[in-house]
Amino acid sequence: MISNTIRARAPLRLGLAGGGTDVSPFSDTHGGCVLNATIDLYAQAVIEPRSDGRVIFSAEDREEAIQFPPGEAVSNGELLRLHRGIHRRIVKQFNGGRPLSLKLTTFADAPAGSGLGTSSTMVVCMLIAYSEWLQLGLGDYEIARLAFEIERQELGLAGGKQDQYAAAFGGFNFIEFGPHDKVLVNPLRIKEWVLNELEASTVLYYTGQSRESAHIIQRQIDNTRAGDARSLEATLALKQDAIDMKEAILRGDLGTYAAVLGRSWASKKQMAQGISNPAIDAVYDRALLAGALAGKISGAGGGGFMMFFVPPEARMRVLRELAQFPGQVMNFHFTEGGAKGWTLQNGLARGRRPVVETNPASLQTA
Repeated sequence: MISNTIRARAPLRLGLAGGGTDVSPFSDTHGGCVLNATIDLYAQAVIEPRSDGRVIFSAEDREEAIQFPPGEAVSNGELLRLHRGIHRRIVKQFNGGRPLSLKLTTFADAPAGSGLGTSSTMVVCMLIAYSEWLQLGLGDYEIARLAFEIERQELGLAGGKQDQYAAAFGGFNFIEFGPHDKVLVNPLRIKEWVLNELEASTVLYYTGQSRESAHIIQRQIDNTRAGDARSLEATLALKQDAIDMKEAILRGDLGTYAAVLGRSWASKKQMAQGISNPAIDAVYDRALLAGALAGKISGAGGGGFMMFFVPPEARMRVLRELAQFPGQVMNFHFTEGGAKGWTLQNGLARGRRPVVETNPASLQTA
């Protein structure tokens, strides 16, 4: 074990309702509302400080790596651009422009383009690792805001604001978005039996189709700027769906939850071309015929993960139908905590919680 190794992880999220209303210019003009929940799939990062002046970035799940020799500034570029952008911002804002030498390794439990907010969650995870290393003491709002600025403003990647805040805060959150990038996170206190029933009744299905969400989101942005009436009406409906679903969950009215989930998917498909496709529609239709009450895509659409609300007694029938398609059902649990970082000194954890290493890609708290 290398001394002074820093580890961090951040949970991925399911977008339950309101996804797309967190994207400018809609959120600036009309205000957005999103309901999401984090699950026990994670983005993870490891920082190993170096003394030779080198900067090494490695995304193990993508089999991509890049190295900058001593004295060479971290430049912009397409390869591992998130890693580059984060490093440059940290050096500039928090280290007085002085170089930092390290190896930064990342990996995630779901691929980019899965609809679980993987890219933004990874940005949050890397920032938590830097904050732990440099003892920056950044809070949840500060981490999420910094992640948004790097990803959306500095790197120019199209997308919304919900994923960064979901990863930083964790749990079930109703998040409100206003003009000038104003964000308010409202953690929900949900009865235990409601959480148990939601978990028992949710089937998470990976279509096997990863997609570039930025293209779909850009079409949504273009439709909003052009004043497309159908797209605007659908986005306003999604905003109301987030409000209605929040109230249904807090009341334990899961019949209304299922109804909102279904109508939300119908509205989402009206926002922009490419959100659904024949393969997605086929999976959706078969799941409903087998007993699912409703479902939707998590994220921008076009592929990635689908979620279905299924009475537990119909679960096996739905699983058998989904097995006829090339995708994969994923087991999951809802989580409460957000992004966390910790430091290992000579093999011992210092900071929030002690850690026992079980294998290179999976850490459990002792």
